Amino acid sequence: MLRDQFDLTGKKAVVTGGARGLCNGMAQAFHDMGAEVVLIDMSPNVHDAAAEMAKDGAPVYGVQGNLTDTANLGKLVDECVEKLGRIDILLNGAGIQFRAPAVEFPEEKWRAILDVNLSAMFFLSQEVGRRMIEQRYGKIINIASMCSFFGSVLIPAYSASKGGVAQLTKALSNEWVQYGVNVNAIAPGYMATQLTEDMKVKNPAQYEQITGRIPAKRWGTVEDLKGIAAFLASDASSYISGAVIPVDGGYLGN
Repeated sequence: MLRDQFDLTGKKAVVTGGARGLCNGMAQAFHDMGAEVVLIDMSPNVHDAAAEMAKDGAPVYGVQGNLTDTANLGKLVDECVEKLGRIDILLNGAGIQFRAPAVEFPEEKWRAILDVNLSAMFFLSQEVGRRMIEQRYGKIINIASMCSFFGSVLIPAYSASKGGVAQLTKALSNEWVQYGVNVNAIAPGYMATQLTEDMKVKNPAQYEQITGRIPAKRWGTVEDLKGIAAFLASDASSYISGAVIPVDGGYLGN
């Protein structure tokens, strides 16, 4: 039955950046649909977040780890496999942000943002992708952005990283979908999160301009991402791969 294709009962999911915010919400969606989940985050709060999510339903585990430490990514993935048994779903959501004019943008911030938002995503997908190819099944969901479609102001490194996420999604899909590994991306529109909150203070005119352009007349919330995340993690999306799907209240169409 069609309903069964959306069921995640028995699936094993890993979510990066899962201690809080949008990624925690999407991990909650996997959990609510029956999946066992590992939350990965640099913050020690990841253990509390996992315990809170695990109060009912399938098990949830917290793993503290640095995704930019590529030498130890294999061990990190092994730890996830030890807890779950295998990995069916990987949501690459960890990301950082910094705002400054391009002519003043610090090199260390540029490198840090590209390392976390793009390079770590690739190397973790590489580690997990090997295992998914062997089992001939997997769902990789990358978190892109409106900046995957167009440039912005004051966030050159973030824009570059998210443009790369969109192209990486397509490149991995081209190689891996033949092995039953679907690679897609969700491109959230303007979301009311801690990462975007500083725009209200640093550039209120831009904030008002963006809000006025959104046909839905509001910024998005984590609830707006749960459905698409669960869909892309499920067998209902088995013939979708290489897609970068906006969840933006109609912003790109306006």
